[in-house]
Formats: sequence, C-alpha cells, structure tokens
Amino acid sequence: MDLIRKGGKGLIATKTTTTSANKDKKKSISRSSRAGIQFPVGRIHRQLKTRVSAHGRVGATAAVYTASILEYLTAEIGQVDST
Repeated sequence: MDLIRKGGKGLIATKTTTTSANKDKKKSISRSSRAGIQFPVGRIHRQLKTRVSAHGRVGATAAVYTASILEYLTAEIGQVDST
C-alpha cells in the first residue's frame, strides 16, 4: 500500500503497479465528484432516460441538476427532523 487517495466512499489504499497499459490511462472521475455532490448522477441519468418519452434523450446537466435538488431536499428534511 504505497499511495492513499480520497475516493467516493472515503480513503482508499492502492498498490502502485507500473505496466505499459496503466501508464497512459487517466483516472476516471465520477460526475458526482465533479459536481461536488453525494447523490449518484450516473444512476439518476439512467433512470431519467428510461422514463422520458423522447427516445431516451436527456441532457447531460439534467441529471446533475436533479441530483443536486434531491441532495438539497434530503439535507433540509434531515435538518427539520433533527430540530
């Protein structure tokens, strides 16, 4: 365990392996972490595509917007519950 980095679920310990295939590969970043939210943007995007009537066409930012609204409402309900 050489490198400890921050992942979506917390700290992740990884081993460093150097192969020619892994050198050029960039680390993928989830859309949730890019947007700075905790709700799963990819899962919400998939659910939106199954429920839309325009042959599965949904804008890329629609899922981010929906996920951030859901996260905000969940946080507000949690605050009201705790008081």
